[in-house]
Amino acid sequence: MRRAIKIGLVALVLSMSLAAPVAAGPLEDGSVADQRGDYATALRFWRPLAEHGVAEAQFHLGTMYTSGSGVPQDFAEAAKWFRKSAEQGLVAAQLLLGMAYTTGRGVPQDYAEAVKWFRKAAEQGNAGAQTIVGLWYTKGWGVPQDYAEAAKWLLKAAEQGDAQGQLNLGVAFKNGWGVRQDYAEATKWFRKAAEQGDASAQLNLGVAYANGQGIPQDYVLAHMWFNLAAARFPALDTENRERAVKDRDMAAMKMTPAQIAEAQRLARVVEAAMKNHETELR
Repeated sequence: MRRAIKIGLVALVLSMSLAAPVAAGPLEDGSVADQRGDYATALRFWRPLAEHGVAEAQFHLGTMYTSGSGVPQDFAEAAKWFRKSAEQGLVAAQLLLGMAYTTGRGVPQDYAEAVKWFRKAAEQGNAGAQTIVGLWYTKGWGVPQDYAEAAKWLLKAAEQGDAQGQLNLGVAFKNGWGVRQDYAEATKWFRKAAEQGDASAQLNLGVAYANGQGIPQDYVLAHMWFNLAAARFPALDTENRERAVKDRDMAAMKMTPAQIAEAQRLARVVEAAMKNHETELR
């Protein structure tokens, strides 16, 4: 069964670490002021640096104009400063400039220009950007659709541990997009993302166990992953949450009460382990 995986680009970009490197001196002083909400002081430190070509300060000034912190909100001004920083190679600025061209905030909407900046960040090894580039080649957004090129970028991201890269590489192997169709390889990547708490990967892994695709059929583990996925999908994602619940209930129809109890116990154990891991990463 093919699963449509919809990735919100905004969420993907915001989930990355966008903090620019902080150096000692006025740049760091500005960061300290910004963190305590003293935006006027942060602006006083950062604007002179930005005007003198310091990429990190240009990035910070762009974020201030994006949020309207200490300055009037102005997406065009934000994009101007992100461009100056991005042209110096700052990955965080390249990502947000790509995002500006994606949404058309402060610049004309232009997918080709967006993917150009995402690719620059990807070529510097940023895993989140590599996933975005892979997805855009999959969809044909701003570039000709090219599944092989998509798989290349998704593999780079997946090997760095990016859960979205792992999920979408799994989708590629499941469907034979740019790679040979290989259910075992798809399941391997779904598992890596699922163990990081990705609900879509958990749903796909549950399907693999329920159907015996790439792994031995196991309704207990299928039920466990469906249960975890149903709990992890955001409340607004009713379609996928309901799908996970439906698949879980279908698996339960083929299980004994003891098997259902075991699946529920395993789900509690795995969820606790994932939460502990997420806490350690904070």
